[in-house]
Amino acid sequence: MTIRVNVWSSPRNLSTALMYAWRERVDTTVVDEPLYAHYLATTGRWHPGRNEVLASQSTDGAAVIEEVVLGEYETPIVFFKQMAKHLVGLDRAFLSDCRNVLLTRDPFDMLTSLQRQLPDATIDDTGFVELAEILDHVVAAGERPVVIDSKVLLLDPPAVLRRLCERLDVPFDEAMLSWPRGPKPEDGVWAPYWYDAVHDSTGWATWHPKDADLLPELEPVLAEASALHERLLPYRIG
Repeated sequence: MTIRVNVWSSPRNLSTALMYAWRERVDTTVVDEPLYAHYLATTGRWHPGRNEVLASQSTDGAAVIEEVVLGEYETPIVFFKQMAKHLVGLDRAFLSDCRNVLLTRDPFDMLTSLQRQLPDATIDDTGFVELAEILDHVVAAGERPVVIDSKVLLLDPPAVLRRLCERLDVPFDEAMLSWPRGPKPEDGVWAPYWYDAVHDSTGWATWHPKDADLLPELEPVLAEASALHERLLPYRIG
């Protein structure tokens, strides 16, 4: 049986670092944002490298779910790095065939990072709406959601990763604590626009309070995102 792990994230989080951590496992294949082109084609949203993304992947989200997310792999575990907002317009039934992890970050920290690339961001750009929907789907299925708070993860990576593996019913691997510096073969074509910091890393960073100013026009987005973020916190692991 193939264990399919979807990590659904808000943007500007630790999703790429988490993908690199799982990539170090010999029992795992990693896939970088397979629904990105679907999202861009469906929403018409501008992102850096938009045309490159659309040319690199299928824009048929349903086909991607069937052929990629639910496809065949040689390793027993497949890790899918997913942006929660990429689920737009898609049937969520496939979630029941996967183990789903929700990766969240303090909305202020996330937005002050996201505004560098998307100064006109709306709540739809944050993925928090979809994170809450996935939460509801998991609860309705009678399961306890698996939520990772990026701050908690950075404060104690070994403990949180061990707990994550336990919740996913897979063995913990010490290899998840570090990775080689630089780009990885599995990176999407969008990596040059978004992955500079993680490409310069070799492991989990130390958490520090963020010193930044939020664009005034993003204050309403912060309020909406914060309310949804709060819904996730009771389920976070640590």
